Amino acid sequence: MLAPLNRPLTSYYLIVGTTGLLLAIGLVMVLSTSSASQLDAGGSPYSVFVHQALGAVVGVALMWVLARTPPRVFRAVAYPAFIVALASLVLVLVFGTPVAGAQRWIHIPVLGKVQPSEFAKLAFLIWGANLLARKEELGRLKDWRTLLIPLLPGAATLGLLVVLGDDLGTTFLLLVILLALLWVIGTPAKLFAGVLGLVIFALLLLIQVAKYRSGRISSFLNPTMTNNWQLIQGKYAIGSGGLFGVGLGDSRQKWGWVPNDDTDFIFAILGEELGLIGTGCVLLLYSGLAYAGLRVARRVTDPFMRLAAAGATAWIIGQAVVNICAVVGLLPITGVPLPLISQGLSSVLATMAATGMLLSFAKCEPGAREALVTLAARRRRRLPGVLRRDPVLAQAEPPPAGKADRPPGGKAAAPPGGKAAAPPGGKAERRTRPARPGHLRQSGQSRLADPGRSDTPGGSARGGADRPGGRRGRASPLGRAGGGSRAAGGPGVQAGGAPGSQGGAAGSRTDGAAGSRAGTVGPGGRQRSPAQDSALSVPRQPAAPSGSGQRKAARQAPGQRGTGSGSARPRGQ
Repeated sequence: MLAPLNRPLTSYYLIVGTTGLLLAIGLVMVLSTSSASQLDAGGSPYSVFVHQALGAVVGVALMWVLARTPPRVFRAVAYPAFIVALASLVLVLVFGTPVAGAQRWIHIPVLGKVQPSEFAKLAFLIWGANLLARKEELGRLKDWRTLLIPLLPGAATLGLLVVLGDDLGTTFLLLVILLALLWVIGTPAKLFAGVLGLVIFALLLLIQVAKYRSGRISSFLNPTMTNNWQLIQGKYAIGSGGLFGVGLGDSRQKWGWVPNDDTDFIFAILGEELGLIGTGCVLLLYSGLAYAGLRVARRVTDPFMRLAAAGATAWIIGQAVVNICAVVGLLPITGVPLPLISQGLSSVLATMAATGMLLSFAKCEPGAREALVTLAARRRRRLPGVLRRDPVLAQAEPPPAGKADRPPGGKAAAPPGGKAAAPPGGKAERRTRPARPGHLRQSGQSRLADPGRSDTPGGSARGGADRPGGRRGRASPLGRAGGGSRAAGGPGVQAGGAPGSQGGAAGSRTDGAAGSRAGTVGPGGRQRSPAQDSALSVPRQPAAPSGSGQRKAARQAPGQRGTGSGSARPRGQ
């Protein structure tokens, strides 16, 4: 039952499948939730959905490109990406657009509002993984100072810029990525405990310095309709869904009862419309994505890929856990979106870029590249015949062995020398009867001196020319002699220009012209080769008397064949 989980491409297909399904569910839920608010505002119910769908298309293209990017490219852009992330966060503080008291977005003419803190998580992940991997390769992780510097100051600087934009949820996720990197690299337990304590102290300090953050903690501990309306209405939405939900698009809580129902609390509307079954499927998809990411981190051998895969998995799954726990009342409301489901162009693009990087690392698992090559060859063999005759595909796929190429006329083309071209298998397409010992000459006579033998590889046929005495030799039952079988393509099939004539000298090797010279005309208008004419001039030897103790045998001259079932051979030879 668990055998498919041990295949090389298990992680690759799990990441592709779970990401695609979560993205599809997210588009459906964004359409369901945003249409209500847009209709209340007098706008088009599809405006937000179209914007999200365009972002999903761009995200799929970005994931496809990053999945085919070598891991060394990610390491090469680590420091430039981190510098760009710092610069963009500074620009947000200077030129940002405040929304609901938070300055997290910057307006770009083509893309609209963009949240740079979402991309800062990806930049910090790549930079931190590259930094620790380089130190591990150089053997500089034994001292705690070389381990934490400059990783810890870089994380503190990036987190401070995000907090200044009033985004504590993204700051928390940055610290989660930091802890994941330190855990995977093998930080000593005491040092890791010290960093964890420092992170908790920083979060408590940030909560205390802002009055509304401390108010969220108190409302979380004592929720009422006045101080935590969003949480209570979200619980009502999930509870009213039951086992199967009220139906897709039939939610009542989305009509102004649950604030931010298309972003932070979209999971509540999902639970109302799809019920326990729908929420369970979403949790199962996130679990599959977590398993695939951790499997990649465990199977790859490169330290950078191991660190980046573990950090990306911790980031995506940690963000999903924080959002879902906040909706059901297990954690205070932090304002982080649900990955791949919540409305938000920046969140979707950053998450799909991380999954594309995971796909690139999944191809580096043991046996994954070989499995992909085999799968591509198998798919190419399944193409229809019209596509397989395409010249580009014909160069990549050789013809099947044992079958010679044929012209449009249906007959195989013969080479100039007069012999039929043998296929790669070494056997003619139509085989003649194999030679028997009775058909061979005496031991001192070569096979090359036999003018009536067919030139077809793998068998011989008796000459079809007239023999002395008006008798003809037997021909092969699969083809007429005098140039081999028709399938072999010998040019002597119709010798002397007489269509359908059975004589001919294409199969004779003694002529030297390989069937290019025609013989004389025998009885019945049939063509004879020059060698057969010379054979007619040799008289037949008389048969030995029956009382001599010898078998009846006809002594033949060289180049002549017997007219019976085979050449006679004396007992003494």
